[in-house]
Amino acid sequence: MHAVVLVGGFGTRLRPLTLATPKPLLPIANLPLLERLMASLARGGVSDAVLSLGFKPEPFLDAFPSNVCAGVRLTYAVEDRPLDTAGAIGFAARQAEIHKHDESFVVANGDVLCDLDISALVKFHKSNGAQATIHLTPVEDPSQYGVVETNPQGKVLRFVEKPSPGETNSRNVNGGTYVFEVSALERMPGVAPLSIERNTFPEMVRDGQLFGYATSDYWIDAGRPESYVRANIDLLQRESIHQVEAVSNSAQIAKSAMVTQSVVGRNCTVGENAQIIRSVLLEGSSVDQDAVVVDSAVMGRIGSFAQVTSCLVGVDGEVRSGAVLRDAKVPDAS
Repeated sequence: MHAVVLVGGFGTRLRPLTLATPKPLLPIANLPLLERLMASLARGGVSDAVLSLGFKPEPFLDAFPSNVCAGVRLTYAVEDRPLDTAGAIGFAARQAEIHKHDESFVVANGDVLCDLDISALVKFHKSNGAQATIHLTPVEDPSQYGVVETNPQGKVLRFVEKPSPGETNSRNVNGGTYVFEVSALERMPGVAPLSIERNTFPEMVRDGQLFGYATSDYWIDAGRPESYVRANIDLLQRESIHQVEAVSNSAQIAKSAMVTQSVVGRNCTVGENAQIIRSVLLEGSSVDQDAVVVDSAVMGRIGSFAQVTSCLVGVDGEVRSGAVLRDAKVPDAS
């Protein structure tokens, strides 16, 4: 089975981390987000994936020189201009010649980390004879999302954008993973910008061709600062992630330092009496003595006695000794 993986965003929300590393290659518990996604796709029966990119593929080629990731063969579709979601899917599918295969194919959003059983999603899709099926996931506050309403059989009835209280009983939102029939590509020519959320899916609803598959599995959009850090910490608490993966063997951590619910990457250094709490230290970063890092992701250097909370520190970022920062980006990359 083939897949299109949407990784074309510029990672604006995660700057300055993404100035050095494309968002899909940022680590989640010391393994690239893309590799975790590909492993999930492989378990669901995907053998080949095309990465839909809005810029050069060189970082991905360097990361996966054999063009294989988690057992999935990779190809690349690089847009010469932004095509939006449906445009990107149509373009990438044709670049990978998916339209020549008479089989369903999967589309996955490269920001999402979840426990979705891809094979179960495909099975549900085929059982309904749908042209497309969306994975749906519940949220606590539907007013912040586009909510999807379905009938008891799963047929999508309508989309409700940021509903007000009482406007809908649904708490399910688009989870970012889809199954399509090849015939759906007729709706996505891939030659001009086209939105799957605003154009393609509503068109399918009008034609009765769109279904939703709702699960309550773990799901997180790791493309935002707070959720990127949380995704790392969440994985530490999962049975499949062992504590040894949380701290790289090549990291140098002072005996008096405290590392709590945090991920420490390769070649990191943590000084005497430093405290790392619910945070991610990416490869090569350093935290000097008596510094405190909370709910943050760090690529650069944190000076001694500094206090950093809910911050992103890029590879060229340096927090001076004694500084106190909250909700900051270093360097400022907004």
